[in-house]
Amino acid sequence: QVQVVESGGGLVQAGGSLRLSCTASGLTFDNYAMGWFRQAPGKEREWVSCMIISDGSTAYADSVTGRFTISRDNGKKTLYLQMSSLKPEDTAMYYCAADLNGYCSGSSSDYNYWGQGTRVTVSS
Repeated sequence: QVQVVESGGGLVQAGGSLRLSCTASGLTFDNYAMGWFRQAPGKEREWVSCMIISDGSTAYADSVTGRFTISRDNGKKTLYLQMSSLKPEDTAMYYCAADLNGYCSGSSSDYNYWGQGTRVTVSS
């Protein structure tokens, strides 16, 4: 049974940093692409970043480029999202997802497994 579990969310002041973690179990981590998405209240889910686990290739949404960094620990089957210079508009529920096709996609429909999310609140 595949499980994807996010952690690390919380309340932070604008300009601060947080690191989100996403641990996957029940799958061969190296065969997947993993992505981060977010959804703010009243808004649609938005792609944030993704990584092809096997080769470490990454991609970022324009809104987070230069502020967020995605990384992974293959041995721990864990994906990270280091978020810096946080802004109030980064406030959202953050979701981690796994794409069996192994391609770094910005489309939520391409992802097979999702976590329950971790909430990030950035105060001004």
